[in-house]
Formats: sequence, structure tokens, C-alpha cells
Amino acid sequence: MMDWVQSLPIVPAVAFLYVVVLCRAGGTYALGRGARKAANRGKVAAWLESPRVERASRIVNKWGAPVVAFSFLTIGFQTACNAAAGLTGMPLRRYLPALAVGGFAWAIIYATVGLAAIGLWLELFFRSPWAAVAALALMVVLVIYLVHHKHRSGGLAPTGTGDEPEVGSEGIEDEPGAAQPASSSPSVRS
Repeated sequence: MMDWVQSLPIVPAVAFLYVVVLCRAGGTYALGRGARKAANRGKVAAWLESPRVERASRIVNKWGAPVVAFSFLTIGFQTACNAAAGLTGMPLRRYLPALAVGGFAWAIIYATVGLAAIGLWLELFFRSPWAAVAALALMVVLVIYLVHHKHRSGGLAPTGTGDEPEVGSEGIEDEPGAAQPASSSPSVRS
């Protein structure tokens, strides 16, 4: 029954998904560029100040086009990264090659893995509709749980601010860059 999946036209699927991702990600970039101009108005300002967009902006400013290209291999970070590229004013001469490379990788992954997953689910459905519906329901519950857990835990934000002083082996606060005295005996921490 999987013969029809193997006969699916992969090249047209990749081409279609490539056009989709170019339009979607490029549109997100354009919205980010436009949002820069309207940054101090209503919901746009709240979205621009969201932790996900601020984090993506910092990463894009630090690493540039490679981050945009690699963002297409992620889930959830891709849209924020393309928006951050627009928000930070990444020049088109750097953004477009990153979009082209990352979008092509995304299209290939979704055309191959996505079609295979759909084919497997349909084969399961033709054999046992109840099992297919149960598998789909399980996937939906898992995604809801993961999204809820990520939002509850604050996402991927660091636990500390990095401003806390470090405590050295002598129990005193270390100064950044200060040399530590050598100790002949190992220190005991309680």
C-alpha cells in the first residue's frame, strides 16, 4: 500500500514548499522591517518586546545570516528569527541568500519526511482507522503538553542573570579577572 507514497512527485513537492517558505519567511521579514517603523504603537510594541523576539534579535545581531539559514531547521524559532532579521534591519543582500539556503533545506525536509509521515499515517488509517485516530490524538496531546510545559517553564530562558557574584574556594566573593591564591590542600565545601 506504500507504493503510492514512493511514486509521489518529490521535485514538485519540494518546489511548492520552497515557494511557500520563501513567501512566508520573506513576508515575516518584511513585516519585521515594517514593524521597526511602527514600533511604538499598541500590540506591535508588545510583540517586539516579547522574550522570543528579543532573544532572536540578539542572536541575529550576533551571528547574522547563518542563524537565519539554520533557523529553518528549528520549530518555533524560525518565525521569530525571520522577524528579528527584519526588525534589526539585516540588509537584503545578506538576508536573501540565507533565506534561499535555509528555505531550500526546509522544503526538502518537509517534502520527504512530511510526505513519508503522512503516507505512514494513511497506511495505518486504511488498516485500522481507530488506531490512526488514536495515534493522531496522541500526537495532538503530546504537542499540547510540550507547548504548555515550555510556556510554564519560561521557555529556554536562562535561570540566572549572570550578575550573581561567584563564591570562591575560600568562601569570599571573587572579583572577575582576579587571580586566585593557590591552595596546597583541597578545600571542603559544605
